[in-house]
Amino acid sequence: MRDPLGRVAPGLPHGVRVVLDWILTIGGAILIVLALKAWVVNPYRIPSSSMEPTLHCARPANGCLARFSDRVLANRFIYHFRSPKRGEIIVFKTPGDKPVCSDGKVGETFVKRLIGLPGETVTERNGFIFINGKALLEPYIQPERRDHMSGTWKVPAGDYFFMGDNRNESCDSRTWGAVPRKNLIGEVFFVYWPPNRIGFR
Repeated sequence: MRDPLGRVAPGLPHGVRVVLDWILTIGGAILIVLALKAWVVNPYRIPSSSMEPTLHCARPANGCLARFSDRVLANRFIYHFRSPKRGEIIVFKTPGDKPVCSDGKVGETFVKRLIGLPGETVTERNGFIFINGKALLEPYIQPERRDHMSGTWKVPAGDYFFMGDNRNESCDSRTWGAVPRKNLIGEVFFVYWPPNRIGFR
């Protein structure tokens, strides 16, 4: 007998073995996908223009440049092996137990760029960012997308400060504060949809 069920339970009728084999195969595949999603890689859709033009959202939503929203993959296990690095695009849950934006929800999942590391002082002056008094080079920010506001934020130990690339349309750590490390989900590393946007980020 070639099939495993036939070796384990030779007394079962062939039709029953075929059905059970299909059930076990499909069930195993579902478990593998769920395990990958829970511990390795998770897909996300970009819902707003806060990361334009790095990551696209879909028109006709305000400020969106594309016909389809970017669909991205986040590496869920990388931060078990190393600390987050400045400049990485990260999926995380917002801090606290209150809505973080006027139209937001408690514990909402966001995608933003990591700007400030634990213990640092982040300052924004006329749309430009300074870390501990030193100007931060940000080639990913288009001049017209800078938010010409000013402010200073001290990042607590163990927390991270996030901002969107489309600064004047981004609800981020400037509004709701730094994010505890336990809220970080994973680093965005790949766009898998739409086809013309496929690639590593």
